[in-house]
Amino acid sequence: MAVATNRPSCGAASFAREKHIALGELSQKGFGSVQERDAAMRDFFRAYGVELVVDAGYDRVHSQAFLESFPDRIINVHPSLLPDFGGGMDAVERALESGAKVTGATVHIVTANLDAGPILIQEAVPIVEGDTVETLRRRVQEAEHRILPQAIRLMEARLAKSPSFG
Repeated sequence: MAVATNRPSCGAASFAREKHIALGELSQKGFGSVQERDAAMRDFFRAYGVELVVDAGYDRVHSQAFLESFPDRIINVHPSLLPDFGGGMDAVERALESGAKVTGATVHIVTANLDAGPILIQEAVPIVEGDTVETLRRRVQEAEHRILPQAIRLMEARLAKSPSFG
C-alpha cells in the first residue's frame, strides 16, 4: 500500500503519515514534464506492489504511459453523475449553475478519454432550493465517501478473480 499526492497538505497525505503508509509527494513543480512525474509515480507504486490506483481529489490528467502501466486498474471519483459535468474540477459549480435538479458522484475506471471510462458506481444527490456551492459540494463529497470504498471493494474482487484483469 502506498499513497502518492501532488498536494502534500491534502488529507490523504496526512492519513498516510499518521498510519505510517509509504508516501510519495510528487508535485508537478518537481518535474520537467507530466511524463517525468508519471514515470516517478509509476516507479513509486511499483516499488510498493500497488495493483490498484485510486484517484481521489487528484487534479491532474495521467499520461498515456501511466495509464498503460495500470490498465483498467486506475479508478477516479468524480463529483457528478457522469457523463454530466465531466472534464473538469468545477462539476459542482456547473451543476448548480445549470439549473439541474440532481447531480451526484461517480466512480469510474480511468481511460485516456477524460471522465469517460466505464462507470463502476454512482449515487445521485438532489439539488435543493437554496443550495450554495459549499452546501452542494458537502453533500456530493458525502456521497463520494460512501461509494468510493464500495468501488474499491468491487475492483479488489475483480482483481482477486482474475490477477491478469486488465
